[in-house]
Amino acid sequence: MTTDQILISEVGPRDGLQSIQTIMPTEAKKAWITAEAKAGVKEIEVGSFVPPKLLPQLADTAEIVAHGLTIPGLTVAALVPNLKGAENAVKAGAHKITLPLSVSETHSQANLNKTHAQVFTEVANIVALLNDLDPSKRPQFEGGLSTAFGCTMEGAISEDRVVALASKMMALGCDEVGLSDTTGYANPAQLKRLVRRVKAEVGDANLSGVHLHNTRGLGLANALAALEEGITTLDSSLAGLGGCPFAPGASGNIVTEDLVFMLDSMGIATGIDLGKLLEVRKILAAALPNEPLYGFTPDSGLPKGYGSEGPWGLPKAS
Repeated sequence: MTTDQILISEVGPRDGLQSIQTIMPTEAKKAWITAEAKAGVKEIEVGSFVPPKLLPQLADTAEIVAHGLTIPGLTVAALVPNLKGAENAVKAGAHKITLPLSVSETHSQANLNKTHAQVFTEVANIVALLNDLDPSKRPQFEGGLSTAFGCTMEGAISEDRVVALASKMMALGCDEVGLSDTTGYANPAQLKRLVRRVKAEVGDANLSGVHLHNTRGLGLANALAALEEGITTLDSSLAGLGGCPFAPGASGNIVTEDLVFMLDSMGIATGIDLGKLLEVRKILAAALPNEPLYGFTPDSGLPKGYGSEGPWGLPKAS
């Protein structure tokens, strides 16, 4: 593992906001995204192109994408549930889109109201749409494998099924696949084993990211295990906002601040200024006064002497 390859992908404006009742004002979302980008965050999933009646918290996604596109160097990502969502994302100009395929078919019905076969049809149609675009306007297309480590509805998930679905998504034309611990069931040994198996099936370059939750306190341990298996993109959410409204009991995205602190203190560079990142929480606190904000690092503060050669024997990562 080198110290200049870890990408923190902020998913709070999508995964965080879709899971709470409060509707964050559009201008506050823009301020959040701008501030995180200024802190050094290079990729932000800014919303989801779903019908507003289903997730009114994300009804302004097209406007938020447009704002993100004005920020130099920021990769603007969005979730899409189907072809219509992908068409809207392309129209808005998103750099990256992710379609979630739940390995648990029960969760797929709850989340997308579709069977696996129906999702495959959507993926094929999206690939056809993207292939007709000018390459300069074509977003990166990720097939996200949700509930890959367990499901609150079905329980244990077959690793063979995960591997088979990853292979199918690549065969249909996805640019890459990602593994998502939607319900916080994963443990480090399981994660390492599944990452190895999926990479062996689809190739190292086609699995670079994981989406982890901290539901049972294993989020950072799982993140470290993922890095040890060559994963280079880690999803997280500022203040730990998030979960899945369609998976009962799913909660607790990894806290971006805690993840950056862990990597930073290990000498693993993310390009994120931790001090500036901690300041971004003030925007959430003001806009979401009735929502709990999480994070050990924000609550305890940075250690004395942090950021200089001292207790850790390492200079602050940059």
